[in-house]
Amino acid sequence: MSSSESRPSVGAGARTRSKRAAPLLNDALREAAGLVARVAAGRSFSVELERRAERHSATAQPAVLDLCYGTLRGYGRVQAIVAALSRRRRPDPDIEPLLWCSIYAIQSGRYADYTVVDQAVQACDRIGKRTPKAYVNAVLRTYLRERDSLEARLAASPEFRYQYPRWWIERVGAAYPDAWQGILDAGNTHPPMGLRVNRRRVTPAAYADKLALAGMSARRVGECGLLLERPISVNELPGFLEGEVSVQDAGAQLAARYLDLADGQRVLDACAAPGGKCTHILESSSVSLTALEVDPARRARIEKNLARLDLRARVVTADCSRLTDWWDGVPFDRILADVPCTASGVVRRHPDIKWLRRETDVALFAARQASILDALWRVLAQGGKLLYVTCSVFPEENDAVVGAFCARTPKARRLDLPDRTPAQLFPDADHDGFYFALLAKQT
Repeated sequence: MSSSESRPSVGAGARTRSKRAAPLLNDALREAAGLVARVAAGRSFSVELERRAERHSATAQPAVLDLCYGTLRGYGRVQAIVAALSRRRRPDPDIEPLLWCSIYAIQSGRYADYTVVDQAVQACDRIGKRTPKAYVNAVLRTYLRERDSLEARLAASPEFRYQYPRWWIERVGAAYPDAWQGILDAGNTHPPMGLRVNRRRVTPAAYADKLALAGMSARRVGECGLLLERPISVNELPGFLEGEVSVQDAGAQLAARYLDLADGQRVLDACAAPGGKCTHILESSSVSLTALEVDPARRARIEKNLARLDLRARVVTADCSRLTDWWDGVPFDRILADVPCTASGVVRRHPDIKWLRRETDVALFAARQASILDALWRVLAQGGKLLYVTCSVFPEENDAVVGAFCARTPKARRLDLPDRTPAQLFPDADHDGFYFALLAKQT
C-alpha cells in the first residue's frame, strides 16, 4: 500500500490543482465508491485492487487510492455522518459508498467544497443512478452547513472518535490500559515507507546517496533499512528492478536478525508469502531455505521476488501444519513461523481489516496459531530455534499462544530477543505493529 499511497500536500496550490482537475474527480469518486462498496459487502480491499489491476492492466490512480484509503481509515466516522444525515430507511448500496467517499474528500481539504458536491452529483450519472442526484446533493450540502454541530454530537461515540469497531476498542483498552489510545490513533495514520537495502549488492549508505541524487530523502533505521520521507512508486526507486532494494517495513526486517542465522543452516519459512522475510534471510546468510505457502497465487509472488533479487530457495505450495505433504524428514536449524493472524498491527496499511474482522476471529486465529506451532516444533532440530511472529497487537494471539505452548511443551524454552527488545512492537513513525517470540528446542 505505502508504495502507491503518495499523498500530495494540502494548501492553496493543492486546491488550485484540484479545481483544474475537477472533471476527473467524478471518475475517481465513482471508482473509489465501487471499491469501498465491495469492502462494505465483506471483500478484501487488497484482493479487489489486485482484481482491478488484472482487469485494467494498470494500478489504480493516486486519487482513487487516496479516496479509498482515507474513507476506509475513517469508515466509522463517514458512515456515522451519512447515517445521521440520511432519512432513507433502505440505504442504496451504490450511493451510500459514494457519499462516504465524498465526505472524506471534503474532510481531506484537497478539493474545494463546492467541487466535491458538484462532482459527486455527476458521479451518480456515471454509476447509472440519476434519481439519487438530488439526494446526494442535499446530504452533502446539509453536511457543509451543519458540519461542526453534527460532528460535535457524534463525538461521544467511540466508533466515531477512534475509527474502530467497539469490540476492537474494548480489547485494546483492556490489554493496554496506559497506551490504548495511542495504539488506536497510530493505526489511523499513514504508514511509513520502509526500504530494505540488499547488502549483497550495495551498502545502506551508498543506496541513501543514490536516493539523494534522485531527489529523495531518507533516514537510516535498523541494520539495512531506510525510511523514505515521502512514499513513492517502487518503479521510481533506483535499482529496484536490479534487486538493490525491496520495500519492507522496518519492523518486519527484525525477523531475519532475531533468527540468529549462520551460513550453512537449514531454514524453513513456514508461511512465506509474499516473500519479504524469506528474501531477507537469503540476503543475510548463505542458508538452504525452504519457503512454504498454502495459496498458489501467493506462492507466485514469492517466486517473483526471488527472481528479482536473483536468490534461490525451494518454494512449495503446502499447508505448513500438514507435514506429510511437504517435509522430507530432515530437521531444520531455524524456523520462521510468521503465522496467520488478525493483522491488527498493520491496519493503517490495510484499513479494511478493522471492519472485516469479527471479534470471534481472534480465538479462531489463536487456535490456528497453536496448531501451527505444535506441527512446526516436530520439524525443528534439537538445539534449533523457532521465531514466532504475528503482525497483531492482541495478546490472545501473542503471549497467550506462546505461553500456552511453552507450558505444554517440556523442551521449549523462550529466549530473550537481542538487546532485550520487547516482544510487542506497537505501530509508530518507524514501523508497524509486530510481535516476536524466540523459542529454543533444548536437547
